[in-house]
Amino acid sequence: MHKVKSGLDILSENVSWQKKISGKIGYLCHSASVDSKLYFGVDRLKDLFGERLIKLFGPQHGFVTDLQDNMIETKDFIHPYYKIPVYSLYSATRIPTPEMLKDIDTLIIDLQDVGCRIYTYIHTMTLTLEACQKLGKKVFILDRINPIGGEIIEGNILKPEFRSFVGRYPIPVRHAMTIGEIANYCQKFHGIDCELEIIPLDGWRRNMLEPTKHLSWVNPSPNLPTHSGCLVFPGTVLLEGCNLSEGRGTTRPLEVIGHPNIEPHSFAKKVNTVLEKIDLNGFMLRPTVFHPMFQKHAEKSCGGFHIHVTDPLTFRPWRLGQMLLHLFKEELGSDFKWKNDGYEYQFDKLAIDFINGDDQLRKWVEESGSYQELLKLESQGYLEFESNRREALLY
Repeated sequence: MHKVKSGLDILSENVSWQKKISGKIGYLCHSASVDSKLYFGVDRLKDLFGERLIKLFGPQHGFVTDLQDNMIETKDFIHPYYKIPVYSLYSATRIPTPEMLKDIDTLIIDLQDVGCRIYTYIHTMTLTLEACQKLGKKVFILDRINPIGGEIIEGNILKPEFRSFVGRYPIPVRHAMTIGEIANYCQKFHGIDCELEIIPLDGWRRNMLEPTKHLSWVNPSPNLPTHSGCLVFPGTVLLEGCNLSEGRGTTRPLEVIGHPNIEPHSFAKKVNTVLEKIDLNGFMLRPTVFHPMFQKHAEKSCGGFHIHVTDPLTFRPWRLGQMLLHLFKEELGSDFKWKNDGYEYQFDKLAIDFINGDDQLRKWVEESGSYQELLKLESQGYLEFESNRREALLY
């Protein structure tokens, strides 16, 4: 079997990297911060550095990755086993405070991202880099795979007026970079200038779209228990901006989507008639009924689809997600609603506009725009981004 090693694996094996990590250490991680043998990163760092590891930090969903939803905060606590403080970067603050970083000489960041701008871990990472820059703290990033590959770029580029915790920099929804490459990109082009070293992956290839053939998948958040969920996430995460269920509260979150007022079989015929006329493939929509146990439409049966990826190389989840928003809205009429009660600590615009990083895509859905218009909205700004991205790539 082809062997892929994470930055954590490389640090564990390479004495020269270990010698670079000086002084007292903080570690930003979560339950997916494991090595190729599924050994927890905190234990690995304790083995390597002993009592020099003095503080732990957790992102959204918590240090132990147990909290389900957005804007559900975690508290700081003393870990009952490791006997050191765990600070939440998803509570009263999303940014490490000077008090949190006090007494730390080196901060190690080790987070499994899913390759989508709307997933918050890359933003926790950049906020942490900015905080460390101000205080002169050195940062090491233990790089990890992009589970949806390093070649396919998809989705519109964020506009600055829609910056939020689900989009801080002008990158596409599917950026095709590792978390280390995102850090490198922001250092080169967006003003972050902390003392940073990236411990790279070994054996990862940019065209790897099925990494579970080489690595065990550990869900980085509660609602991504499968790798196939990551592949569809850039499309189904859009549903967080409306009253369609994205499958939270089921056993296949972010893979099943629907609404209580949808009859799936008749709707499937309508949807497939539309999708067959445009260049979208690599998937099948299986009509289904599901019953969320919590979150949207809890304890109600929803009709909709299970999105099955048949060819990751040709599948374009963001484009499919936008088309499905348009088709569900057309089918549901007044029963379709945009979410307007706040999203990721932003309350001045609709959630869908923060998720999209633009309001033009919502207007495209509302006005039943054409597929060609969608592709035009998607492509704006790509030439500059792709040029900059090439300079930031590490692999």
